[in-house]
Amino acid sequence: MTVLTHAFTPGPLVTGKAVSVGLMGPMGRFSLRLRQAGLAAMSVAIGLEMPTRIGARAQNASREIICLGPDEWCLQARAVEATDIMDACATIYATTPHSLTDISAREITVLIEGPAASDLLTIGCPRDLDKIAPGEGCRTVFEGISIVLWRDGEHRFRLDVWRSFAPHLIGLLEIGAQEFNP
Repeated sequence: MTVLTHAFTPGPLVTGKAVSVGLMGPMGRFSLRLRQAGLAAMSVAIGLEMPTRIGARAQNASREIICLGPDEWCLQARAVEATDIMDACATIYATTPHSLTDISAREITVLIEGPAASDLLTIGCPRDLDKIAPGEGCRTVFEGISIVLWRDGEHRFRLDVWRSFAPHLIGLLEIGAQEFNP
């Protein structure tokens, strides 16, 4: 049984001219493992062209997928689409074996945006953020916590973190954002 110990209310946490931090609303999230031979069938099933380069992303109006490894992806969609995605993937399972795990309740998403967004992330992320192009992403760490980092634009990032680590990570980002916003 899943027990959620903290209610993360979507909305702004810190706002300012240099950087803002907020929580995004609930969404459907899936961890997908799949062999290369199944890419075409999976693309049709989920309605997205499967990216094959690590860090590459694909999206349409309501779904987005990122390649995290040679056979691993993270798929996100509106929460109301979760059942449709599971049904579509179940339909192709006999001919396209894969592992699709619903991780919707496991993670939350923190939105970081503004001219100092990448500066704020450097307080805990060892990656060279300039090497992550807008429209790409990666699995990395923030203060030793495993995260998936989505770079949506030059000054806009999304950070997926497990709920159990979220209070610590959010606290660090809030303190850092306050320092960047005089």
